[in-house]
Amino acid sequence: MKNLKILVVDDDPVTRLMLKKTLSKSDCDVDVAHDGVQAVELISRRFYDVVLTDMMMPGGMDGIDVLAATKARYSDTQVILITGYGSVDTAVTAMKKGASDYLQKPVNIDEVLLRLAKVSEIKALQKNAGDLREAMDITEKNAGETIQLLEMAVSGLENKLEDIKDILSQQDGDAYERIDTALRMLA
Repeated sequence: MKNLKILVVDDDPVTRLMLKKTLSKSDCDVDVAHDGVQAVELISRRFYDVVLTDMMMPGGMDGIDVLAATKARYSDTQVILITGYGSVDTAVTAMKKGASDYLQKPVNIDEVLLRLAKVSEIKALQKNAGDLREAMDITEKNAGETIQLLEMAVSGLENKLEDIKDILSQQDGDAYERIDTALRMLA
């Protein structure tokens, strides 16, 4: 979970402060926004691994709007919605729109840490998969180049053997001279 860049978006200052302090202690880089408008401004300037946003906020932009703006800018950013009991159906709908998870209010910090650990593991797996993909691409490229060089070498040897066969099958001239010429071609 270390080194995750997290944006906490909530209109409740107590929730914002509690999440910022707790997540900062877990070696996360945490920014906070008091509403959706401020969140979108921050997202436009910086990449976040995770956006942890309240579903219902005043100011014209709710959690769904923050989700949409985040995914439009950074499709890899994980968005976790915080929702009240009555809006769980809305949170499920939001997950269909790209949210990675949701939490119910009141926020349980252990649940938050668990969800963030899951995000961190997914990011590590994605990085490992990317590293493996890159290594496979390099190996495939090198293998292709090696095969091409071997094919050229085999083709050259086949041509040389064909020339040697022609020289040795000639009936005119000295046989020792033909053998000597063939041996020089092999060298």
